[in-house]
Amino acid sequence: MQNRCTFLVFVVGLSCTSVLHAAGATSPDWPGFQKGPWFDEQISYLQLEPDVRLIIVAPRPERIILEKPSRVVLFAAPNGSTIEQTLGCQQAAGRDWHFDIQHIAAQHRKWQFLNQRENLILVCLEAKGLSWPRWRAKHPENPKLIRKVIAETLQVIPLQDPQITLACHSGGGSFLWGFLNGSDTIPALVDRLIFLDANYSFQVADQHGKKMLEWLKGDKKRTLVVLSYDDRSVLFRGKKVVSPTGGTFRATHRMLDRFKQDLEFRKIKQGEFDSYTGMEGQIRMLIHTNRKNQILHTRLVGEMNGYLFAATVQTPEGESRGVPKTPRAYTKWIQPEPFEQPKKNQQH
Repeated sequence: MQNRCTFLVFVVGLSCTSVLHAAGATSPDWPGFQKGPWFDEQISYLQLEPDVRLIIVAPRPERIILEKPSRVVLFAAPNGSTIEQTLGCQQAAGRDWHFDIQHIAAQHRKWQFLNQRENLILVCLEAKGLSWPRWRAKHPENPKLIRKVIAETLQVIPLQDPQITLACHSGGGSFLWGFLNGSDTIPALVDRLIFLDANYSFQVADQHGKKMLEWLKGDKKRTLVVLSYDDRSVLFRGKKVVSPTGGTFRATHRMLDRFKQDLEFRKIKQGEFDSYTGMEGQIRMLIHTNRKNQILHTRLVGEMNGYLFAATVQTPEGESRGVPKTPRAYTKWIQPEPFEQPKKNQQH
């Protein structure tokens, strides 16, 4: 089949020149896409093997400026949330509360409004059973499968040589760790990794730190952003929410300990966060001190604009944003209703 060169090679960790041709500005919609109901967007649902469902949210073709660089953000949904819930919508009587906790679509739209330098495409991915850790356990070959899923997704986006952001929240981090386990190197197309309270499975033994450092050193534009909170003593129904060795507070410090073998970090207090910066800003790791001992797992992402913060680190638009905080900065970009998959495509 045509137009497979770049991304099939991407799967095996090599590189070549993309042969994709960008859609013309006069095209009604990209092939396989349909006009979105809000915000002058086009959307496409995909069902990929094995057991992966995703939605692509892109600007309408007339909003794509071919002279600009393009970026595809692949966001792995957290445990227990569908892709529709992860993207979010307005609250309504009787509506599941999951629709109002992350608002990745609205935060992404705000980012596109601020960022006029790039064409931004959002892809949200969901594993069958709403758990990437369980999906990976079911598929021992998951590192190869994850890269295959990414490659097949990029093939249907008719933009030439986009940069890739890999982002996740909660159990969606398992998708990124599986991706990292897929080879000894991180492909050059990827220039940003975002872990939103999602870095539980960082392991020195799996060479995660080594791979990240080598990738970061390869280009000063590459960025790693980690957002977490002190979850060690948080209680839910009288029980601690993390084990004596678990949680993202400990995982973040494991990452820091590994990176400090090679790098120096600057630590400062910023509001309620301990902020660690390395490699002149290429690494940004924030830990909310959580003095009130609250569950901040989703609040960091939605209420405190966590995704918007992480997307803008080390960009001109992010220089004045400070640290994640309330109130929501994206309310005008929240859609009134959830995305809805066409019934003929519902195979999940």
